[in-house]
Amino acid sequence: MSGQGGLFDSTPAAESTDGVADVSGDQSSDLEVSLHQPLASRMRPLSLDEYAGQDHLIGADKALRRAIEAGRLHSMVFWGPPGTGKTTLARLVAAHCDAAFVSMSAVLSGVKEIRAAVAEAKARQIAHQQQTLLFVDEVHRFNKSQQDAFLPHVEDGTVCFVGATTENPSFELNNALLSRVRTYVLRGLQHHDIVGVLRRALSDHERGLAGQVVIDDDCLLLLAESADGDARRALNSLEVASELAPIREGVAQIDAGVLSEALQGSLRRFDKGGDGFYEQISALHKSVRGSSPDGALYWFCRMLDGGCDPAYVARRLLRIASEDIGNADPRALQVALDAWQAYERLGSPEGELALAQAVLYLSSAAKSDASYTAYNEAMAFVRARGSDPVPNHLCNAPTTLLKDEGRGEGYRHAHNEPDAFAAGVNYFPVTIPNPQFYHPVQRGLEAKIAEKLAELRRRNEMAPS
Repeated sequence: MSGQGGLFDSTPAAESTDGVADVSGDQSSDLEVSLHQPLASRMRPLSLDEYAGQDHLIGADKALRRAIEAGRLHSMVFWGPPGTGKTTLARLVAAHCDAAFVSMSAVLSGVKEIRAAVAEAKARQIAHQQQTLLFVDEVHRFNKSQQDAFLPHVEDGTVCFVGATTENPSFELNNALLSRVRTYVLRGLQHHDIVGVLRRALSDHERGLAGQVVIDDDCLLLLAESADGDARRALNSLEVASELAPIREGVAQIDAGVLSEALQGSLRRFDKGGDGFYEQISALHKSVRGSSPDGALYWFCRMLDGGCDPAYVARRLLRIASEDIGNADPRALQVALDAWQAYERLGSPEGELALAQAVLYLSSAAKSDASYTAYNEAMAFVRARGSDPVPNHLCNAPTTLLKDEGRGEGYRHAHNEPDAFAAGVNYFPVTIPNPQFYHPVQRGLEAKIAEKLAELRRRNEMAPS
């Protein structure tokens, strides 16, 4: 085993129509394969020694590996991107611990299926004194009440709960359930890990493609790179390529041209709405804020390459222009808006260049979050107070009645004052003592704004009250 990756998940082989798959205690039957299955399913590891990657979890002397080899079951959650071996690892845990493997999908199951699985586990415990590993794929899809349904049965040891998720468990799982499990983070495979998986498939006579395919090392590396850390994707691509390749003497000849056709339309991992999505947009935002045009352009291209809607990026750039640049360079807001409009008029791919230009400008511009901070402070201030009345001198008096009530009395028109500034005028309700929300930074245009505001405040202090 090497690298930081893991091997692939696949759909449970014996899933029933009610969303629950029950595999008998004889784990060898679970690990048998059919040549009619996809290559990725056939090549599911049969032992920990075949399991590629995740050395930080199941490497020699790691705690999880020692627990598995000692047959010590405990409830856990596997969190990682697709194709990193969550389902496979759960099956291997059950096999090593001589536990019955029961699988359900949170997409297809509900409380009814949970109760059925628990009832079977209790019966198995009584009849055979055998533990049950209850594996829940995509556990983040369960709502709070469904997750709560596991709690008493995990607590009393009826089942060993193992969940798999591609989303951050801290956000998606109940605290009550999280407190009863240990979370393990699975990492995407490194290229050499995936090459090793592919070589194993190409050399396996019973389950793989031994003697059926010829492919050189460069093409194997290209397959690994295109898989984006997902071994299942790599094996699927290898299988597609073997079906597209020309046959000579009964052997498929895979070359770069065949691979190009097999990989056509393949996108990087980018799960809109999932952790990967928010991590990458966060990286883009922080690269712009950190004045790294090259880093920002990299993440911008990663998102587009992964299939992100450029209009979403355009909206985010407009936000960044206001939040992180503000009045240090007010042109940034216009540049971002112009880029968005250019994209809308040109479409893809031409319009994406305008967005890239905006990314570079915003990254290079002077930075200030003073507007963002001032807005948040002012909003918090307003929400914490009651509805203070507008002072009379700031009110309009369009009617005689309002004039008689003193509305507008004492107002000084700024344009009639020296430098168009009425020193000493209060623009807050009389019950509020002139708070200051806006603190310009000493960068870009905002440095000049800070200088001017400091002078105006000095004149206010010198003016009669």
